[in-house]
Amino acid sequence: MRIAVLMGGTSTERDVSLASGRAVARWLQKAGHQVIEIDAAFGANRQDNISPHVRGSIQRRPPKPDELSAYGHRRVFESVHDLITRKIDAVFIALHGVPGEDGTVQGMLELAGLPYTGSGVLGSTLAMDKIISKKLFEKDGIQTPAWFSLTADVGAGHQEIQSRIESTFGFPVVVKPNNQGSTVGLSIVHQPSDLEAAFREVRSYSEEILLEQYIAGRELTVSLLGKEALPVIEIHPEHGVYDYECKYTKGKSTYTVPAELSEKVLLQIQKMGVKAFESLKCDGFGRVDIRLDENNEPFCLEVNTIPGMTETSLVPKAAMAQGISPPDLVDEILRLALERHNLGSDQGEPWHSDYSIH
Repeated sequence: MRIAVLMGGTSTERDVSLASGRAVARWLQKAGHQVIEIDAAFGANRQDNISPHVRGSIQRRPPKPDELSAYGHRRVFESVHDLITRKIDAVFIALHGVPGEDGTVQGMLELAGLPYTGSGVLGSTLAMDKIISKKLFEKDGIQTPAWFSLTADVGAGHQEIQSRIESTFGFPVVVKPNNQGSTVGLSIVHQPSDLEAAFREVRSYSEEILLEQYIAGRELTVSLLGKEALPVIEIHPEHGVYDYECKYTKGKSTYTVPAELSEKVLLQIQKMGVKAFESLKCDGFGRVDIRLDENNEPFCLEVNTIPGMTETSLVPKAAMAQGISPPDLVDEILRLALERHNLGSDQGEPWHSDYSIH
């Protein structure tokens, strides 16, 4: 088939998206497809061959919003609109962040009648909004760390915020933007004196701030492919926190696949991953991030509807542990997208409780 891979774009996860998109394009080609690589930041300029200055490795920090000011979201719209004029069988979305992962691009592709990978409009929108995700997790009985939210222009002094933190869950506290991925803008604040710097960092990325109980313990993730939970992965980041650098710099993290846990706990985590996906109306493929405390109690953090697909990314690692090669993985993701499109629904088939666990 003739597949367009949308990558790059205008979000703070641009560098990661370019790396994901190029890996996906290479694997799709190995699976026998004809691939067009589209950097959505260039609009309708049809830059099928991405210019050399954006082909470098992922930097140690994400680009700041002001560094992305040369691009505009309108160019993403132009890129999607331009696909209508091409003979495209399907679109593989490798756009991380906003827009791309939040339902905006998915909505445009729906209107264009083009099949696309990953979750539909609703699932993408819900999962990208961390505050809404937390509310739905709680509604559906999915254990998640205690939390509260603030607007970025909150008028309360730091003493008032500090008091609320201490009365709700105490320090350390996780401070993160409501609509970013790849731990962009995230801080773990161990003492009240560090709150100001954390707020200064997070305000540059989001109008809403999520403050969340820090769960000391093990960093786990479970990937979903269709209705199936793949092997659970434990992450061992060099920094102690799975931050941007540890995620995308080779050698900064090590992984145990599958995680060395009892069958009972592994099954519990896989079930939690499937239930979280179901709660947010997600579809196709994705990843659910989980913390496991010292009592082996799992806490669901968030759902990623367009997870990284780089050489160091977790979904390909989980698939390979299941015996699925990267070319077969992207081919299956594509098949799921075409299957959903043929059903004539932007959300695909509803999830049922007869999921398979491996």
